[in-house]
Amino acid sequence: KGVEKDEIKGRYHLEEAAIAGHPGARYNLAVNEKTFERALKHLIIAVNLGCDRSIQMLKECYKNGFVSKEDFAAALRAHQAAVDATK
Repeated sequence: KGVEKDEIKGRYHLEEAAIAGHPGARYNLAVNEKTFERALKHLIIAVNLGCDRSIQMLKECYKNGFVSKEDFAAALRAHQAAVDATK
């Protein structure tokens, strides 16, 4: 019962929110992405926007060897800068 789910329309609106700069939408795109490379790009963008969930997920990717130390360090700096900018 209830409203029928429209996956295509949902994805469209998620992408629109991500393009508009919504960090949570960017994180959700990463989680729902089919390819790891694209998911990683979404995660890094979300980290750059200050998304805490994304930095935690990126940390797990680093721990498991999917992200280089340099890329993780750059993401940490960008995340901190985004957080500082919102204070």
